[in-house]
Amino acid sequence: MTISKLVVRNIVWRRGRFVFTLLGITIGIASYVTFLSMGGSLKNEIHRETAALGANLIVIPKGSCGYEQLSILTGDQMPTNITSEEVVRIESIEGLTVIPFLVQRTALNNVPITVNGILPDEVMHSRGLAVDQGRYFSSPEDTGAVIGSEVAARFGFPPGSTLTLRGAQVPVLGVLKATGGKDDVTIFLPMKLAQDIFNSVNLYSYVAIAFNDPALAESYSDQIRAATGLGVVSDQQMLSSVLAIVGSVNVTLQLIAAVAILAAAFGIINTMMTATYERKREIGILQALGATRKVIFSVFVMESGLYGLFGGICGVAGGMLASVIVTPYISENAFTTLMKGSGSGNVFDVTVILGAMTLSILVAVIAGVYPAWRAARLSPVEAISHG
Repeated sequence: MTISKLVVRNIVWRRGRFVFTLLGITIGIASYVTFLSMGGSLKNEIHRETAALGANLIVIPKGSCGYEQLSILTGDQMPTNITSEEVVRIESIEGLTVIPFLVQRTALNNVPITVNGILPDEVMHSRGLAVDQGRYFSSPEDTGAVIGSEVAARFGFPPGSTLTLRGAQVPVLGVLKATGGKDDVTIFLPMKLAQDIFNSVNLYSYVAIAFNDPALAESYSDQIRAATGLGVVSDQQMLSSVLAIVGSVNVTLQLIAAVAILAAAFGIINTMMTATYERKREIGILQALGATRKVIFSVFVMESGLYGLFGGICGVAGGMLASVIVTPYISENAFTTLMKGSGSGNVFDVTVILGAMTLSILVAVIAGVYPAWRAARLSPVEAISHG
């Protein structure tokens, strides 16, 4: 019998023990893959939504923290206290394209939905919105809504149907083409209509600022602060701030997964230590047949490594499946809105798969070193006389 056959036979000899030990490492790796995949998707979505803003600078209420900046990307409700007078002062600065937004929340069938009050033409050009069904706004005075593809599909609102927003009946003019981002789960209204419905006349949530020369960002920021006293962040500053928040969440989730993997490692140690005790006679026979300590050590390490290999394969498969299945059922909040928008495009990341497999095998091999060392140190007399 070859060493490889001996290793496989020894692993599956106790099937119950094999299954439960394998399950431990599988759960740990599946947790790791799930959190890593969703975290990677979330970061990609943040980059994409930041680029989709089409702005060099974002004007936000004074004193806004990173969470409000995250809300700009997710469509979560924000403080609405930027006045029309302040917007006019910004517009007076030469060389700027100024696009104010009003961000509110409503509910359709008890599901929270973002409502954006916009300047139709400016937003269409800056964000590249495209209509799939019906039509877009014909003027800023339009009294209808244009909705994202996911809103239309999920709640059954084709062009010509009517939305009820804060008691107001609003006809659906058109449905946008799917973008894979938060626009798919957003209702767009002309600014005046949105301000009337949500009692926010002459008020805005944030202002997107675009200009041609990125080198002038600092100069324009200073001019806007001097003119209005509002907060101003560049697109890169906002990106860094939001990624820092998300990064801290990812680290916490990965630490949870690390605890699960550590628990699985102790499970492997326990299994291999038990196997060492139960197979003393077998070890003695191998030694009598000329097997060296190195060979015996290798047999036990290979057995432990196979737990890592099989557990890694099952864990990666389970983790990727969980990433796809779990995301649509996550409760709505600032972080998970982006997770939902990110889809499964980053789930099958080769780097994540190879990293998880390597980690699984490495942890299992390290866990098997001590039991293998104990097995290799047995004297032939002690081993063969056992049992």
